[in-house]
Amino acid sequence: MKRRTLVAGATAVGALAGLAYWQQFRLERAVNYLRVRLRERRTLDQVLATYGPAARARLQPRFARIAAPYPPSAVTLIGLKAERRLEVWVSPPAGRPLRVTTYPVLAASGGPGPKLREGDRQVPEGIYPITFLNPNSLFHLSLRVGYPSADDRARAAEDGRTDLGGDIMIHGAGGSIGCLAVSNTAIEELFILAADVGIQSVQTILVPFDLRGRPVPPVPEGAPAWTADRYASLHQAMSSFVTSDA
Repeated sequence: MKRRTLVAGATAVGALAGLAYWQQFRLERAVNYLRVRLRERRTLDQVLATYGPAARARLQPRFARIAAPYPPSAVTLIGLKAERRLEVWVSPPAGRPLRVTTYPVLAASGGPGPKLREGDRQVPEGIYPITFLNPNSLFHLSLRVGYPSADDRARAAEDGRTDLGGDIMIHGAGGSIGCLAVSNTAIEELFILAADVGIQSVQTILVPFDLRGRPVPPVPEGAPAWTADRYASLHQAMSSFVTSDA
C-alpha cells in the first residue's frame, strides 16, 4: 500500500512539474509575442545588416581553422537530443565533411523516439531541410526545420495517424516544446550562415543520441516498428560525419 502511495505521489509530482513547465513556456511565449508585436517587424535584409558583420567575424576564423572556404557550398546541422548538442558541418567539393563548431542546446523537450503528432512535445528524428529563416521569431531568430517530411507523412498514413504537428524550429534562447533552443549568439551565427549558404543547401540530421561508433539503437518503448528503419538510415547517414575528436 505504501509503495502504491509513493508511486502515485511520484506520478502526480511528475505531472505537476510537466504542467508547470508548460505554463512557464506559454507565459514566456506570450511575453515574447508581445515584444515582437510591439517592435517594428524586421526584414531579412535588416537582420543580415544588423547581425551579419559580427556573426561572420566569429564564424570565419573557425572556417579558416579547418581550411574551409566561407561561405561553404553546403552545411549539415546535426542535433544530438540526448547530448544536447548541435554540430555544424560543411561538405567540401572533395573529401570528407568537416566539423566547424558545436553549440550547446539549452532546451529540448521529449525523449528518444520520432515525433508522431501535434502536442507530443517530441523533437523530430530524421533528415530534414531548412525551409524558412524567420527574422521575427518569438525567440530572437529561428530556422524552420522541414518536419514533417515526405517519409513522416507516408509513415503516418500507414499508421492511420493525422495531425502530425509542425513549426519545428531551431531558435534562440527560451523554452521549447519540440524545438531546439540555442543561445542568441549561436542562433545569430546559424541564421547568418544559413542565409549566406542558401537554405536549399542546408540539411538537418536529428538523432536520439550520438550514433557514431555504436550499433543501431533499439526502438524506444512505445515508438512504431518502422522506427527501426529510420534509425538504420540515420546510423548510415551519421557514419560520414566523423573526426578524430568526435
